[in-house]
Amino acid sequence: MVHLTDISKSYGSQVLFKQARMQILPGTRTGLVGPNGAGKSTIFRLITGEESADEGEISCSKKTVIGHFSQEVGEMAGCSAREEVISASEETVALGEQIRVMEQAMCEPQSDDEMAALLERYGEAQALFEQRGGYDLDSRAETILTGLGIAPKEQLLPVESFSGGWKMRIALAKILTLNPDVLLLDEPTNHLDVESIIWLENWLSTEFKGAVLMTSHDRDFMNRLVSRIIEVADQSVTTYSGNYDFYVQERQLRREQLLASYRRQQDMLAKEEEFIARFAARASHAAQVQSRVKKLEKIERIQIPSEQKVVRFEFQEPVRSGEDVFSFNALSKSWPGVGEGEKTVFSNVSGLVRRQQKIAVVGVNGAGKSTFLKVLAGQTAPSAGTVTSGANVDIGYFSQHAMELLNPEKSVFETVQEVMPQVSIGVVRNLCAAFLFQGDDVDKRVSTLSGGEKSRLVLATLLARPVNVLILDEPTNHLDIQSRQILLETLQNFSGTVLLVSHDRHFLRSLVDRVFEIDHGEMRSYEGDYSYYLEKSAAL
Repeated sequence: MVHLTDISKSYGSQVLFKQARMQILPGTRTGLVGPNGAGKSTIFRLITGEESADEGEISCSKKTVIGHFSQEVGEMAGCSAREEVISASEETVALGEQIRVMEQAMCEPQSDDEMAALLERYGEAQALFEQRGGYDLDSRAETILTGLGIAPKEQLLPVESFSGGWKMRIALAKILTLNPDVLLLDEPTNHLDVESIIWLENWLSTEFKGAVLMTSHDRDFMNRLVSRIIEVADQSVTTYSGNYDFYVQERQLRREQLLASYRRQQDMLAKEEEFIARFAARASHAAQVQSRVKKLEKIERIQIPSEQKVVRFEFQEPVRSGEDVFSFNALSKSWPGVGEGEKTVFSNVSGLVRRQQKIAVVGVNGAGKSTFLKVLAGQTAPSAGTVTSGANVDIGYFSQHAMELLNPEKSVFETVQEVMPQVSIGVVRNLCAAFLFQGDDVDKRVSTLSGGEKSRLVLATLLARPVNVLILDEPTNHLDIQSRQILLETLQNFSGTVLLVSHDRHFLRSLVDRVFEIDHGEMRSYEGDYSYYLEKSAAL
């Protein structure tokens, strides 16, 4: 369907890949992985034709329809959300109009040859219209928007009235409604809650028949959908058969085999070079020396791909808090409404958080999870009820807003050093490295950092302080899989108490031992891990 053959691509002195090969076959589900800056987005742009390769060939049938969802939404204005979604299928809409015109023409008198030619064109147009899903375009747009969390009534609202995160959902719905032959998805689960992610998983698994090539930081999402991984790294493109977990294991196995081959080759090269150096001056061995020199020149040297070093940081043990960390009674929170008085987020919520518990706060989008964390963290006052903190409770609070509070003129190193003024430069550098700021990265200005880098920096500064309670609102947003794994291991080893909101199911399943669910303003407590919560909540 789509074939990239011997592709090379560079930006100035930066070589992304050389002589790379990959293909997208009909109906396949493929994950595209690799470190930031390796060239994943470039692969997408090459396939869509937005960019061209320096060398090599990209082949794709002219009839193949490619849909590309990226993190750049573009302008949306002048129509409803549903109309905006349908607008992406303008060729299908135009084809439907052509069919109606041809149907009218059939009623007009014409020769047998003209009628035969018209019927042939009509049959081809009708088949293509059906293939593109033209007959159920409106209902498909409504179904997809509803699945992504936008109710039918809300779909009729002006698209301008939606926030950036909701516009991302509308942009995703546009591409899904298009029903392309090849679907390119760049982080489709960003800005989605768990319910929408699960719906998208099911829709791609059961409803969508085309091929999928996607990047995703959601490990569960990747594992459930893909049966093949393409890795872009070290100026090459490598294909693995299997899901993401299989790729991680297979990649490690291949690396160990490569290292063993590399060591054997180095041993052989050392012996040959020793022989050459020892007998180079002896005429009696001249032929043997020359033979071995030629042999060495012909050997293809094994190259070991770079591997980002994982640095472990020993965080300072926090002061022990009291056994009861938070006690909240008849807690309620309302926000001022627009034209209809106050809007109640949750009401009459009571509960107790004990020391060292790791609690997930879950619920549908807009249920009040973030507001609940803000109240516990003292970031906003409750409208009614009380929150009592236990003895020696020292809170570290993370939200997306925290990234906006970073000083854009400071470097990564200066930002971390500011919260650890008494420690050595080496300790600061180790903490930076533990959150993947290694080498020259520590000198980057905050203003130049990506969303994921800013998120890692805020988390590093938060964990540098000896707090004993962490309240984390979407800490996994913007983080890639490797960064999420580092944060996960850090929180698993954290001796204090954790309350968090996250849409990453692998993260929650691997960390939490208790779940608070906020639903229609009420809260239910599940005294078990995330898998226990899924089992019990499904039975309700």
